[in-house]
Amino acid sequence: MIHNIIKENAYFDSVTLMLFSSKLNSIEGVEQAAVMMGTDHNKDLMKSSGILTDDVSHKATSNDLIIGVKAQSQEIIDQAIKALNEQFENKSKASTSSNKVILRTLDAAIKHTPDLNFAIVSIPGRFAKNEVMKCLKNNIHVLLFSDNVSIEDENELKEYAVKHQLLMMGPDCGTAIINGVSIGFANVVRRGNIGLVAASGTGLQEVTVIIDRLGGGISQAIGTGGRDLKEAIGGKMMLMALEALNQDDSTEVIGMISKPPSKIVLNRILDLVSTFNKPVVACFLGASSSDFDGSNVFATETLEEAAKVLVTLSKGLNPHETPIENRDPKLQLSNENTGKYIRGIYTGGTLAYESILILKKQLSETYSNISSDPNYLLNDVETSLKHTIMDMGDDFFTNGRPHPMIDPTLRSERLIKEVKDPETAVLLLDCVIGYGSHEDPAGELLKAINKAMEHATHPITLIASVCGTSSDPQNRGEQENKLRSAGVIVLDTNAQAARLATNLIVSRLD
Repeated sequence: MIHNIIKENAYFDSVTLMLFSSKLNSIEGVEQAAVMMGTDHNKDLMKSSGILTDDVSHKATSNDLIIGVKAQSQEIIDQAIKALNEQFENKSKASTSSNKVILRTLDAAIKHTPDLNFAIVSIPGRFAKNEVMKCLKNNIHVLLFSDNVSIEDENELKEYAVKHQLLMMGPDCGTAIINGVSIGFANVVRRGNIGLVAASGTGLQEVTVIIDRLGGGISQAIGTGGRDLKEAIGGKMMLMALEALNQDDSTEVIGMISKPPSKIVLNRILDLVSTFNKPVVACFLGASSSDFDGSNVFATETLEEAAKVLVTLSKGLNPHETPIENRDPKLQLSNENTGKYIRGIYTGGTLAYESILILKKQLSETYSNISSDPNYLLNDVETSLKHTIMDMGDDFFTNGRPHPMIDPTLRSERLIKEVKDPETAVLLLDCVIGYGSHEDPAGELLKAINKAMEHATHPITLIASVCGTSSDPQNRGEQENKLRSAGVIVLDTNAQAARLATNLIVSRLD
């Protein structure tokens, strides 16, 4: 029995929707339930799960909230809807609680806190520009979490921010550490003398946690948003942030993390840092080392290498005189593992991209939904081809639903699907912890792995790394132990995990 409800023009953030869905699915007798915004992708997901009828699908728009419940009886459906209504009421009561100061406009917030100087903006992208500009005009730095902001709006906002020496991090910026405060998807790392600027979220996380593990620390970690280094934006926030770190007394070493910038932007960056008296390290994933010829920049190929070089420099040592070793384990696939291909299922986009680059060095036919090579861009993101690395945090999967670092449901479903594929030899996974992430991502992976192995046609080698620290709420060591209990090979970094997966396949080919 299926029951659907449409709440017109009702917007809730993705975390709230995840909690609502979890509440419904916890009710005994409910076979499947979901509460989602009515985007086309979400409607397709609900229909494929058997919890959305065609007539409701046609009526609902992307601005509407859709509730879908499949249960054994009308009595259970009534119980589920009652429980959901209670959740709506609790949400409403929480927003008017006498224990909180609820300020519904920026003007009210500024009046209540006159020295307010930092804001996080997370609203639908089409409304973001006006709210961010209000913040900037009130001398407030902004981390813009929203996606689907036009490049024209981003340019206008950043031009104003740079002119007034304000941070405008984003859009689609999910990670920063400002004055020791972790913002968005970020980790608990020690303070130190290394300053970072990044146009990638999980790339920034990976570098900061490896730095922490190696005994280094972070002065500032500034996110710019993924499009900042494109020619259309011109690296506005990257350049301003680099200049700020150069002038910051607590920063002695500077690191840059991104996919390759446009040539024009790269030249602007190199011209700027050539005037610095502080060492600068670049990890522009996929860039050619020749791009840095004649510059004063230490160029690195992986996030792991960047972190190691940064820590070496932070200790006053010369990386050229301090060799960096990669001690990857030497393993082989078992004879019973008859699969052929690596399937990577990632929640972190930059980690997925780094893995693609590592695989492609030795395995040319590597496909992805985020491949920079159109020849290896998946036409159907739901179906893997040969070696495939999936970024489950791509907009296709997150439009109208939580990011997989918050709600790993879609990643778990994809994991089960890949295990059932007789061509899968190695599953490559990330586990990103810290603020903002799921309270127990390894636990969710454990459930999915155990369920998947019930349907496995042959033994599959599972390899993962945990992006986090022992001080994070989820605790890196505890997360690693849970993965190992499921037979997962856990390595220290994503680069190590990707190299091991590659080497296992290559050794079989040899």
